[in-house]
Amino acid sequence: MSATLSLTLHAAGSARPVPANVNHLILAGWTGRGQAAIASHIREMHELGIAGPTRTPMYYRVSASLLTTDDEIEVIGRDSSGEAEFVLFNVGGEILLGAGSDHTDRQAERAGITLAKQMCPKVVAADVWAFSDVEPHWDALIVRAWATLAGERVLYQEGSVTAMRHPGELLDLFAQRTGLSFGPGFAMYGGTFAAIGGIRWADEFEFAIEDPVLHRRISHCYRLKSLPIEG
Repeated sequence: MSATLSLTLHAAGSARPVPANVNHLILAGWTGRGQAAIASHIREMHELGIAGPTRTPMYYRVSASLLTTDDEIEVIGRDSSGEAEFVLFNVGGEILLGAGSDHTDRQAERAGITLAKQMCPKVVAADVWAFSDVEPHWDALIVRAWATLAGERVLYQEGSVTAMRHPGELLDLFAQRTGLSFGPGFAMYGGTFAAIGGIRWADEFEFAIEDPVLHRRISHCYRLKSLPIEG
């Protein structure tokens, strides 16, 4: 299964449409550069009754058809939540950088992380940058997320990309582990931060990646529609 996204590439002060056909979607997890960041996320998962990884980083494969730029998604019940991450795309051989939310069902995660990730849409912003434009100052980038519940918008996640493995390292390790190259039609989520105040449901979830060197920002907000649990 694949996804066709209508992206907009912002570069050199201009913007142009970039159709992206994604055939392979990888969700990199437990990607912290240091053991402290990984340990924090493992503790967060243990509090929800979710087992930690067998090794780090992990590369979860899910259907590319889950990718969407929609501003509303449907999920089962109210046991899911978003995760703000940087996202890499290979479009026609060029690596593009965007932002996304690896929305995950936390109840299902107790049975299996891969299963839980397959159950929810994976939201991405439509705007992207050329990775080559930000690679020289990669460590300056910041990822943030906000959650809205009962009308209150609060900061949910915040951190520098320095807390995560560099994209080049993530792609090299992926190739070593799987024998697959990150070629055209591939997309990869780069991992996330611990949630401020703990993982929880939100009526709306907003995520962003900010570039303070080139003074620009990619962001997206989506609403959650909870479907009833029957049977």
